[in-house]
Amino acid sequence: MSLSDFVNPSRRLALGIAATSLLVLTALSTTAQAQVTLQDRRPVLKGIETVDDPRRIPKKPAAEKGRITVLRGGRVFDAVSASARSATVVIEDTHIRAILPAGATDWPADARIIDVTGETVMPGLIDMHVHLTYPDSDANIDQQGSAVDGALRGSRNLRWMIESGFTAVRDLNGIGEAPYVLAQWSAKDAIPAPRVFTAGHIITGTGGHATERPLTPTHGHDYAIEVDGADAWRGAVRRVFKDGASVIKIASHFAPDEVQAAVDEAHRLGLKVTCDCEGIYTEMAVKAGIDMIEHPLPRTDATIALMAKNHTASVPTLQVYQNVIDRNGGFYGSTSRRFAMTSQDDFDLFKKMKAAGIVMGVGTDTIGDANKMIPNVYLAELKWFVKGGYSLADTLKAATIVNARLLDMDDKIGSLEAGKLADILVVRGNPDQSLEDLQKVDLVFKDGILFVENGQVVTPRHVVQPLLKPSPPESTK
Repeated sequence: MSLSDFVNPSRRLALGIAATSLLVLTALSTTAQAQVTLQDRRPVLKGIETVDDPRRIPKKPAAEKGRITVLRGGRVFDAVSASARSATVVIEDTHIRAILPAGATDWPADARIIDVTGETVMPGLIDMHVHLTYPDSDANIDQQGSAVDGALRGSRNLRWMIESGFTAVRDLNGIGEAPYVLAQWSAKDAIPAPRVFTAGHIITGTGGHATERPLTPTHGHDYAIEVDGADAWRGAVRRVFKDGASVIKIASHFAPDEVQAAVDEAHRLGLKVTCDCEGIYTEMAVKAGIDMIEHPLPRTDATIALMAKNHTASVPTLQVYQNVIDRNGGFYGSTSRRFAMTSQDDFDLFKKMKAAGIVMGVGTDTIGDANKMIPNVYLAELKWFVKGGYSLADTLKAATIVNARLLDMDDKIGSLEAGKLADILVVRGNPDQSLEDLQKVDLVFKDGILFVENGQVVTPRHVVQPLLKPSPPESTK
């Protein structure tokens, strides 16, 4: 450094900024090396039965009834190999018992046989980005902050989803305690619904996404947690885990130490983390070890290369942003959406991520009235994948087993294999040859329970409990 560097104030400032930037980058690099890896609880569980979500909480095994259902005569889509073949699926209680050759008859004589000739049997669809409880145009203005209203609306939306062939969804924030309650009720098969993996609430910095002013019915304190400082971010992760979250969602704005704290804490708890962020925040999240990035929000080519290097996945949600462009022409008036957006920009980003080998899952970001577009919005998302170079079979693979892997649930759902949960969709036609056939839903099973028959939701009769004693008592005169 020369004497003139000290004499010139502007030069001293520039050198100071450069030195500070170098220290920050060094700190980020050091922190990245010390990232907490996702903790897998399964080795210490040693085969103990757990709840069917990434929290892996041990549960007491349920008494099996030996109920056998056979889906015979159809073609089975193998999501792992992305191919279809003639085969028979045997369901026992909540799980798949076997995938048999087409001519086999290896099942008990009292099994229920369902003829699915001319149909395709496949894993249930998974939507990686939904908002079940957000108010829509039917919501009264005085109920838009009501968790009770949100839970009832979410139950309706879940009914629409399961009748459309979805057996799992990832709910990435909603109103109050409603998302957690819906996840619990769905897990108990108490309502006709896909299984729900919920984030509960977005975690963001003060004034970050979903909290910017002016507040609206779909953004605010009932939907997001605003925190500042690494310790507060760590505490927010613990809070939503306590409330029942099975995935963590964060959003910009944040600082490097804040996103690092959130990712590390979530990974210690065994949960994956996804981020709604753009620009420099995406780069910070990837360096911190984030698992996924949502949306086609702007990022540099260098960040895309870093995502590929770090195996950071993406859920592009192209169609919901196409809806925004079609309706409003772009984002306006939002401090967390300070960028231009076009259909071509979004699609170019998708193509760059595919070319880089980034794993991409399928999600719709259905908010409010977008739920009324189910399943059209999902089919449109699949068509974006095809337009971007995916084969039809690989698109279905992304919608099933790839999504299951991103959920950290591919040991239980996402493909039709012996031992996995019986989450099964039967459609009239060949969706691996025509995506439109996904609209021809015939049967949907979740946990081996037939929730949809002939494309209509069916609600099984509840098990009637007996009275404690005969009544009226004979002793009563």
